Amino acid sequence: MFDVRTDLAVEAKELYKQRYKKEIDGVIAEEDILEDVKVTKVDVVNENGARAMGKPVGTYITIDLPEYTHYDGDLMDKVSHILSKNLRELIKQEKEGTTLVVGLGNSDVTPDALGPMVISRLMITRHLKAMMPESIDDEVRAVCAIAPGVLGTTGIETGEIVRSLVEKIKPSLVICIDALASRKLERVNRTIQIGNTGIAPGAGVGNNRMEINEKSLGVPVIAIGVPTVVDAATIANDTMDLFIDEMIKQATSGGEFYNMLKSIDRKEKQYMIREILAPYVGDLMVTPKDVDAIINAVSKVISTGINLALQPAFEIEDINKFLN
Repeated sequence: MFDVRTDLAVEAKELYKQRYKKEIDGVIAEEDILEDVKVTKVDVVNENGARAMGKPVGTYITIDLPEYTHYDGDLMDKVSHILSKNLRELIKQEKEGTTLVVGLGNSDVTPDALGPMVISRLMITRHLKAMMPESIDDEVRAVCAIAPGVLGTTGIETGEIVRSLVEKIKPSLVICIDALASRKLERVNRTIQIGNTGIAPGAGVGNNRMEINEKSLGVPVIAIGVPTVVDAATIANDTMDLFIDEMIKQATSGGEFYNMLKSIDRKEKQYMIREILAPYVGDLMVTPKDVDAIINAVSKVISTGINLALQPAFEIEDINKFLN
């Protein structure tokens, strides 16, 4: 496994190919275009692929948001339907089962508030089906949700809270939503990843916590995330790469300066940049200036997609009536 700060399986695959000039044995990737929206499915099928990717064996689906999705209601609905379709393919649950949705993150920090914001827009029904079953349509599925906060404010590991809830209410499925970290600036707030291997909160920013997955909880766990930050050192490294590539284009092929540029070890350069920046910026993470509006829009996309996936008998209009 190579050292790279990203939560996205599609990026880990791209970086492996870029570094080693070959595909990963044990990883299968497929790209598709659904209604002008690019969807990439990465299947890690064995332990060899898992080691190379640094990701558990399982399925990872990446949805690339079209430009202006955050400001276009119709585009938001389109992406929500695509998210719902892909989410249903990963859900293996009986209609009678209960789904627990967990919104990870800190609601007081905008780039980390995605999970709690999604929770606030979900169609919550478990209590209604328990208290007034005769008044609730049989097609309505039981859904409950929690935004457990973060270790720094609760003093309790998120994984411990979720595990306690699972033991108490015994859901047949857990869905976790979390903010992620990306390796590329252009993917920040522009990508949604769905995976069936669970999640390690804070892993993308070097803040590893107790994993939330089927092994730790005893029930299937689906994770949905959006990269909302990128490492400052990564931005500096990518900028230098662009500068070096441009200098190589302008240098005389075969000349001394050209050969010097071509001989630069990109991996060593990355480590050097991180060491130089560390005393000044630490583990600085960067997010766009309009992150407030973007997180608000993306949370609507994800919550609508989850609502549609968990309540397949309903349309967006019906769900919105319930929420209002």
